[in-house]
Amino acid sequence: MKIALLGYGRMGKEIEKIAISRGHEIVIKKDVDTIIDITLADVAIDFSVPTSAYKNISNCIKNKVPVISGTTGWLDKHQDAIALCEKEKGAFIYASNFSLGVNIFFELNKQLAKMMNTLEDYNISMEEIHHTKKLDAPSGTAITLANGIIKNSSKKNWELGEDASEGNIPIVAKRIPEVPGTHTVWYDSEVDSIEIKHTAHSRKGFALGAVVAAEWILGKTGVFNMKDVLNIS
Repeated sequence: MKIALLGYGRMGKEIEKIAISRGHEIVIKKDVDTIIDITLADVAIDFSVPTSAYKNISNCIKNKVPVISGTTGWLDKHQDAIALCEKEKGAFIYASNFSLGVNIFFELNKQLAKMMNTLEDYNISMEEIHHTKKLDAPSGTAITLANGIIKNSSKKNWELGEDASEGNIPIVAKRIPEVPGTHTVWYDSEVDSIEIKHTAHSRKGFALGAVVAAEWILGKTGVFNMKDVLNIS
């Protein structure tokens, strides 16, 4: 499989290692201003920057190249990308986090939210920790977790910071050098606390998930997510 890497930072380099180890070839390594012929690739993996993501994704879809995107901070254009993919009969996967373990964590989070929804004595809070070079806060992963709770509970929205308005979920975002990503969801009451937590030990998990998704989408048409890749019903 010939892969285009759209964004060749730390994640791009990690994806390159994983892809090569699985027998794939990297045919394009694109930095922000590089001009490329995306049709040289069988599939593209976008881990660029928020200002480049939609342009990268659109270019792939218009040229019939399946595209996997893990860039966060551009989701004001997400519905546009979906509409374009459907119009052009392309293939597209966006995930706030491609780690296989995190995507299992997303499902556990939803189930716990359903179970806790009627227990009014518990307060929900969240924390995410990432490396100091991460551009957006809260992380896309934290937002996905918060939305999973909102859809399965009476919570209305999320807010960045320790304090949140009534009915909203507070998310604390911390930036510490060399932390790949840690996400925690708490349910606290006077009598006890329930905590679920995912800790990434390296970027390899994110890279592996992106390559697995790229392998899975080849030859398919449509808009998908990691639940499709992992066959999580």
